[in-house]
Amino acid sequence: MDKLLTQFLAVAAAGSLSGAATALFITQPTLSFNMHKLEETIGATLLERSSRGVTLTRYGETLYENARLMRRLYDNTLNAIADQKRGTERGISIGSGYSWWTMFLKEMVVDYQKEYPRAPVNVSLGNQLRCMDQLLSGDISMFLAHEIEGLSSAIGTDFTPLSQVYHAYFVRKGHPLLDQPRTALELAQYGMVSSSPPETRHQRFFDPSKTRLRLETVFDHTNFAFSSNSLAACIDYVLATDAVLRHTHIMAEDFRHRGLEEVIQIEPARVSTMGIYALSERRGEERVEDLIDRITKAAWAVLPPFVETDSA
Repeated sequence: MDKLLTQFLAVAAAGSLSGAATALFITQPTLSFNMHKLEETIGATLLERSSRGVTLTRYGETLYENARLMRRLYDNTLNAIADQKRGTERGISIGSGYSWWTMFLKEMVVDYQKEYPRAPVNVSLGNQLRCMDQLLSGDISMFLAHEIEGLSSAIGTDFTPLSQVYHAYFVRKGHPLLDQPRTALELAQYGMVSSSPPETRHQRFFDPSKTRLRLETVFDHTNFAFSSNSLAACIDYVLATDAVLRHTHIMAEDFRHRGLEEVIQIEPARVSTMGIYALSERRGEERVEDLIDRITKAAWAVLPPFVETDSA
């Protein structure tokens, strides 16, 4: 990859010249000079600079998506050659939310390595937007997550639905909300806890003109009394306070062993589709399709298969 394009990707990912300079181990003036040089070479303004950082112009967005594609192709080529040298062509790298890892992905990975003992496996646990970032960067080949509402079609991903789950609310034992079914308004009286905190830099995955209300909800940090990308930290906080953890219902039994109980909801719970995200350009590859098939079978062993309806 060209040095200037690599630095441009770092600036876009960090959302600021200072953050990118730190990550790249270069000075901010040097990075700023190089970005101006890149803009002169391209012949268009790529970055809008302000006191709050930098954002991509429409020309910057175009360069960003194509530069990421070039880096993925380059990195994938190097990784494939390295795998061949090590004799580990069946190595895999997957992203996942904590729930899916706990429910079925862990067993699938263990079985996979029994079949391919020399195959290295990397599993990155995180929320769907962080996993999407890793997928587009080429760090993982696919990831398991809830379907992301309002995702831009320009992202270039393919979603394979596996099952449907509902959003539940969990509190410590003895919590006032546990004595009877509760409304959404009653739940809202207590501080909410999220194990999937959004990051502002991920707003670029969405089309704001079509998903304005969704974006305001996803990226409004004031909705949460506490948030952390560590589920263990979220559980610790809920056990020590009257806060409410919002999480997938399939973790109810696991949470019960940790001291949390599910609050019964009066209104119908919000239902989401969960599944596998992969790059559209890699669908059809033997290794990718094999891995999707393995994950699908593992998921359907513990979750009801997704059934498309007319309203879906």
